[in-house]
Amino acid sequence: MTLDWLERWNRYSPENIAVQCGETGRAISYRQFYRQAQNIAAYLRDEFGVGPRDRVACMAQNEIEYLSLFYACQRLNAILVPVNFRFTSSEVQHILRDSGAKAFVVQPDYFPVVEKFKDEIRIWDFTQLMDCARKESDIQVPFTGDAEDSCMILYTSGTTGFPKGAIISHRMIFWNSINTGLRLNLTQNDVVVTFLPLFHTGGWNVLTNPCFHRGAKVILLKKFDADLILDLCEKEKVTVLFGVPTTMDLLRRSPRFSEVDLKSVRYAIVGGEPMPLELIQVWEERGIPIRQGYGLTEFGPSVFSLNQEDSRRKMGSIGFPNFYVDARIVDDEGKDVGANEVGELILKGPAMMSGYWNNEKATRETIRNGWLYTGDLVRRDEEGYYFVVGRKKEMFISGGENVYPAEVEKVLRSIPGVREAAVIGVKDIRWGETGKAFISFEDNASGKALRPEILREHCLKHLAKFKVPTQFVILPDLPKTESGKIAKKLLT
Repeated sequence: MTLDWLERWNRYSPENIAVQCGETGRAISYRQFYRQAQNIAAYLRDEFGVGPRDRVACMAQNEIEYLSLFYACQRLNAILVPVNFRFTSSEVQHILRDSGAKAFVVQPDYFPVVEKFKDEIRIWDFTQLMDCARKESDIQVPFTGDAEDSCMILYTSGTTGFPKGAIISHRMIFWNSINTGLRLNLTQNDVVVTFLPLFHTGGWNVLTNPCFHRGAKVILLKKFDADLILDLCEKEKVTVLFGVPTTMDLLRRSPRFSEVDLKSVRYAIVGGEPMPLELIQVWEERGIPIRQGYGLTEFGPSVFSLNQEDSRRKMGSIGFPNFYVDARIVDDEGKDVGANEVGELILKGPAMMSGYWNNEKATRETIRNGWLYTGDLVRRDEEGYYFVVGRKKEMFISGGENVYPAEVEKVLRSIPGVREAAVIGVKDIRWGETGKAFISFEDNASGKALRPEILREHCLKHLAKFKVPTQFVILPDLPKTESGKIAKKLLT
């Protein structure tokens, strides 16, 4: 299989637009994209001495040249290490030291973060990289590397300690793209919007790399902007949207939602958390089916997908495993569980990470006998549809009974006026642990619905008593991660 995708599209469709900046409209063709990757690769090789397996870190917002940097590293068989620009100086320093990065590309806005350790590593100003990428040249840097070679290290935020670096190989990106294309029917004519940051797997691998594999068009945004995304859908004839329930809710709240022409959008794919039925209905009334999905940095992330015709009937389901994904649900002893029994989801297939960088212990704990243990608790119904119940580490035990926060959150979100819900386990003298619920409401929710006793009564009607939270906290908004998911580790 060819790994040099840009070379192929430079030959097949050189004048087709590869990437467009959503904010400015600046665009580059596949010919220019290919040339940018060549220019940057030559500079990294000649000025920094970057070669096979060397790590190149980057801390920048979503810029076209950031994408070119990744494809430049591929030509040298080097490894890109995206760095979260929201990290503190000590967190950034950990990633640089852990990865052993040889060069560090930094946007000027983040120079203060790297000031104290600038002598430890050679820093390349991102604006200089942009100038290098855009110059006219006929430089040719041969593509090196094989399918099993690493091309990226994505650091994932853990519940404890510093982030771990998931090793992404060419093989993983290729098969994730195949899974994505088969389930979403991606073609060269597709147009997508990418707004998740490029230090997140969603920014790279949900739609961006799969679209480059097919010679399609990617519109890159520096940040989420509901009005702009909706306007781009109409103007640029966007065909597939991606988001999490939070961003899909923000889009429907925009005044532009009822005004713009969305006929070009085939469907929206949603990950992270189950999307409330009411929100699904709002989008379907606009003629856009919702496809719930599931993925993680360490596998895919295109792992599961729910067909759009099942979005109402199987609300909350992540559907079925994608084409080249094997999935099992197992108990603590590794034995398969039956229908509607809760167990840990384990995965097998060519879209699996190679392991964690410099962390054999974590790799052994996560990958066992060829299966990746996700840490996610799921169940499969009688028809074979999968449902995420919660994180294994989030499950808590109340009075000897297992409580899965996702189940409680689903009940809370079904209450009219509830916009967001998150449940965590907290210590309790009598029961060991009990649930603590954090709720945000729609702007037009009635005062009566805001009362904790009403929330509790609703839960008692739909849940066993031991599952019902003993505490309810009302917040204007729940804290979010960079990808728009609720940040439970900030709730106490």
